[in-house]
Amino acid sequence: MTTRAFITGVSGPELTADERAFIRAERPWGFILFKRNVVTPAQVAALVAELRDAAGAPDVPVLIDQEGGRVQRLGPPHWPVYPSGAVFSTLYDRDSALGLKAARLSARLIAADLADLGITVDCLPLADVPVAGADAVIGNRAYGTEPAKVAAIARAVTEGLEQGGVLPVLKHIPGHGRATADTHFKLPTVDTSRDELMRTDFAAFQPLSDLPMAMTAHVVFSAVDPAHPATTSATMIEQVIRGAIGFQGLLMSDDVSMNALAGTIAERTRAIVSAGCDMVLHCNGNIDEMRDVASQTPELTGEALERANRALAARKAPHPVDRVAARTELDALIARANTATA
Repeated sequence: MTTRAFITGVSGPELTADERAFIRAERPWGFILFKRNVVTPAQVAALVAELRDAAGAPDVPVLIDQEGGRVQRLGPPHWPVYPSGAVFSTLYDRDSALGLKAARLSARLIAADLADLGITVDCLPLADVPVAGADAVIGNRAYGTEPAKVAAIARAVTEGLEQGGVLPVLKHIPGHGRATADTHFKLPTVDTSRDELMRTDFAAFQPLSDLPMAMTAHVVFSAVDPAHPATTSATMIEQVIRGAIGFQGLLMSDDVSMNALAGTIAERTRAIVSAGCDMVLHCNGNIDEMRDVASQTPELTGEALERANRALAARKAPHPVDRVAARTELDALIARANTATA
């Protein structure tokens, strides 16, 4: 079955009649869930099944942002709290092997939670490298401030997700760490030189260029393209994301409805596709905006389709995990990290 090159959110814990009709007519490639879609495990699993039934495809990708820390769509009382990226960073500084182990364990347990619900893609890991003075939107979500360390922890997170049969999405390529504004509200411009970006921000993504999927940053890098954020910049995508970083997987935009982007939803969608993103991400569940996105996204064909198919084929069968033992070990490692910062 052919699909269109967009991923959509929906408005609530179950599909409306309009959403069901929209999905059947417009055939999005995938779906993404948020807290507004989450009540109980049984309800989430039922919604995931309902999305796939409406799409007419039992294997349609269902995504979520389940990082741990501040960004965790599934949480108490039905799901455990997971550590932020900064916890792994702290532990890594004390003992790199233990930091990597904690990151891998946390991601493996997250994957088990997602697999229970039928969710197959997690928008994780981050390879953003924050700097002093940057907006706190990344903050303690990051794995550190050194590119090699960030890449190593991101790789461990990727391994944990893959061991649980969940696909990773690398974000926010080519880097959100220097942004001085939250892109939900405003477009930030980074004026750092290209050489410095290559040594820092972009360098954290290069060792992860083999990941199956990545999400763009709504950030202007004036040294490369002063007129457009990476999401809508053909120059950034060709020269930096595909070129200098070497990422050849499925490239999706960050949320098209975020205020960092200019123009109508339809205009933003056209700009994202024209710049070279394979997939447009729309998150807020507004049915009118969903229709605008669908009207401007093409059928998924050619190289974009090949990348999408390769991404889905990269999903591995889950390995068994003893959740109680893994969580006990993770909690012990978190305690060591907390001791290190006390």
